[in-house]
Amino acid sequence: MTTETTFHPISEYGLISDNRVAVEAMLDYLPLPAPTMISRADAVFVTVADLDDLGVWLQERGGTIHISSAADGLELWTLLTSTPPRADGSSVLVRVSVPVPMGESVMDFIRAAVAA
Repeated sequence: MTTETTFHPISEYGLISDNRVAVEAMLDYLPLPAPTMISRADAVFVTVADLDDLGVWLQERGGTIHISSAADGLELWTLLTSTPPRADGSSVLVRVSVPVPMGESVMDFIRAAVAA
């Protein structure tokens, strides 16, 4: 007689909760600004106050920045990054965004991370 282990898929709510806990755990040891955090099953979305905060995330976690028009003279700058790998090798996608007025002066190391 053999016993087989059955794995049940995690519910969407479970994924949302798991992703939030992973990012909160990362924030416990990395001093990253995260005033607004919204967890979803596919990623955790963080909105920061200014480009300096986005730069802190970029320097600590790396990643690529995408820019999209937010209308009315604003752009939305979003850093695509992730948590450090967990024990099982997985990580959580983190999207860090900040609204930026068009034509705003941006630090070179942040501009260098913008996707071509």
